[in-house]
Amino acid sequence: MEIFSIPISILISLMALIILMIPFVYYALGNKRNDIADVMWGLSFIVIAWTNYLVHSNQTKLALTINILVTIWGLRLSYHIFKRFIRNKIEDRRYEDMRKTWKNDQNVATFTNVFLLQAFLAVLVSLPVIIVNTYHSGVNNLAYAGVLIWIFGFLFESRADMQLKKFIMDPSNKGRIMTKGLFKYTRHPNYFGEVLQWWGIAFMALYASYGWIGILGAVSITFLITKVSGIPLAEKGTSKKPGWEEYKKKTPALLPKFW
Repeated sequence: MEIFSIPISILISLMALIILMIPFVYYALGNKRNDIADVMWGLSFIVIAWTNYLVHSNQTKLALTINILVTIWGLRLSYHIFKRFIRNKIEDRRYEDMRKTWKNDQNVATFTNVFLLQAFLAVLVSLPVIIVNTYHSGVNNLAYAGVLIWIFGFLFESRADMQLKKFIMDPSNKGRIMTKGLFKYTRHPNYFGEVLQWWGIAFMALYASYGWIGILGAVSITFLITKVSGIPLAEKGTSKKPGWEEYKKKTPALLPKFW
């Protein structure tokens, strides 16, 4: 049956990511910097998109459009994180805390608990991309709406990242909470923009065969950001800063409040 093409595409995606992660794993093990995995995160989606595009020889305009959007998002994100990675001379505290919970071999845990887990999550989030690259499909109004949603999300995330970087680079802001710009409307405008982009891609995929499965990708990234590795970890340190409770009370975590 046609639907069995999806598991094959998922397997192909995982194989491609394992190849991608080899140099990153070696670097992480050699330098004890598992946070290099964050740099690889954006690149993973690009590899998934174009690998499936080439394997399935799918030359549709919809597949090409989605792959270009994913590439723009992935490159910007990886470059943004890479610059932060270079500035920081030690491993991100999140990964340091993670190491303390490992009872087995550290090298094996690095591969399975960081990189392999990230690969599975990237494939899960990429479901709408995989589906569009697997099945031939045309373009309808949902696709156009999805592009507009993606553009708004991309601009929102990019602007938020620039505002936050400028705030952090100012020494006078040390120990303070960013509450200006887009951060006045939501505590995490960058995450809101990222989630919005993936919902836009999910909308674009709806017209394809089994496109509804792609919604799982948007749901997954929303769950990860709001409940697992995004907002919870980001606010773990911020919650200790002065003025946090007042800021939290009047500013929503993700969905902007413009009134």
